[in-house]
Amino acid sequence: MKSYTEQLAFTTPQRQEFINITAQVEAALKKSGIQEGLCLVNAMHITASVFINDDEPGLHRDFSRWLEELAPYGKSLYRHNEGGEDNGDAHLKRTVMGREVVVAVTKAKLDFGPWEQIFYGEFDGQRKKRVLIKIIGD
Repeated sequence: MKSYTEQLAFTTPQRQEFINITAQVEAALKKSGIQEGLCLVNAMHITASVFINDDEPGLHRDFSRWLEELAPYGKSLYRHNEGGEDNGDAHLKRTVMGREVVVAVTKAKLDFGPWEQIFYGEFDGQRKKRVLIKIIGD
């Protein structure tokens, strides 16, 4: 069994964004040379997320609106912010959207269902953050 590791870096101009990273993960898989195995993709920050869903702009707007209703941005709303932070909402949004995804690798391809794509979700942007890609298999 072999493994391959790569990191992606993001500095988003907006506080909250969704970025399709499927092509970057597929490129890492190709570099790995792995034909059969598993691909882990995880956000390495507690205010960012990696998730799988459809690449449809209306859905992404729905995510943003829904997350803002669940955990609105606001300094006085969260105990986490009492220490001078302003990102209590981002921690909650990350928890809802998830930390990571694992995708099967079959015949050197990500084994997706219809419409599935991998996304990086940023909830406290405008600073550098990383995503880990770890691929294991043969």
